[in-house]
Amino acid sequence: MIKLQNICKTFDGAGGKVEALKNITLDIGDGEIYGIIGMSGAGKSTLVRCINMLETPTEGEVVIDGVEMSKLTPAELRQKRREITMIFQGFNLLMQRTCLNNVCFPMELAGMKKADAKRRALELLEIVGLPDKAGAYPAQLSGGQQQRVAIARALATDPKVLLCDEATSALDPNTTHQILELIKDINKKTGITVVVITHQMSVVEEICTHVAILDNGVVVEEGAVGAVFASPKSDAAKRLVFPAGEDESVSDPSTEKRLRVIFSGSGAASTPLISTMAIEKGILVNIVSASTRSYAGLTYGSMLLGVPGGDDNYNAAKAYLSGVDNITVEEV
Repeated sequence: MIKLQNICKTFDGAGGKVEALKNITLDIGDGEIYGIIGMSGAGKSTLVRCINMLETPTEGEVVIDGVEMSKLTPAELRQKRREITMIFQGFNLLMQRTCLNNVCFPMELAGMKKADAKRRALELLEIVGLPDKAGAYPAQLSGGQQQRVAIARALATDPKVLLCDEATSALDPNTTHQILELIKDINKKTGITVVVITHQMSVVEEICTHVAILDNGVVVEEGAVGAVFASPKSDAAKRLVFPAGEDESVSDPSTEKRLRVIFSGSGAASTPLISTMAIEKGILVNIVSASTRSYAGLTYGSMLLGVPGGDDNYNAAKAYLSGVDNITVEEV
């Protein structure tokens, strides 16, 4: 369990004090894949560096498996960091070392015998799908292959926590998908806790179970991914989940009433819901905007409807849509 309790981080800037993090409190469960998302400058990388104490919080506590990290001696902290490894956007491989030697490196630092380190490194390269690249150098690999080597290296000390700081931002969509599938598979097989730092909602929806949305150093929203997708509350969450916003020019709000249909893990979006309502009930509506996405085989998101024809039509539309499983209807 990772517990962040009232984490604050202040830097000295040219114009004075800069508050990068403000009272961050989060609980991340063992074996979870937890997303921390926000736009550039939100404080994501500072927060992840506080988890492994590469940055010391100005205030607050980082507690991992019951251990308060700031109370460790330098030697104890080095030992604890072997359980908390990290992969980065830039891969950070040693270019003068082969892939095998890159993976061996943290084990050598930990004092493991060279033969044992080599044997374990070969096993890890097999796990990440690169058994034939042991003798290759990073410059000879694609970006996706370099990240696989970085993952193998991160697993070398049998960590309990894997921190991913924008680990797929430099990769194309197909390679990103492959790396995320690899991380999910490793999480499933080993039970390792994964913390994913990203600005991409697509990464969160593909891999994470829970998400915290960071904006200007503050957690503005947190919860299960499906719940946040279904009905984001904060402005920052709405910008991330529904970046297109709502186009009010589609219809005239003065001639109709508005309602929002929220899909909370529904299968209804795969059926012609609005057309069916028009055929079965004779209720015609304007679709002002819609933004839905699939997560774990179900539909999350929302649709803004304009209902002309007065209260009778509005109430009939609301009653019909409210009767569909896993759909919530709100008056706007």
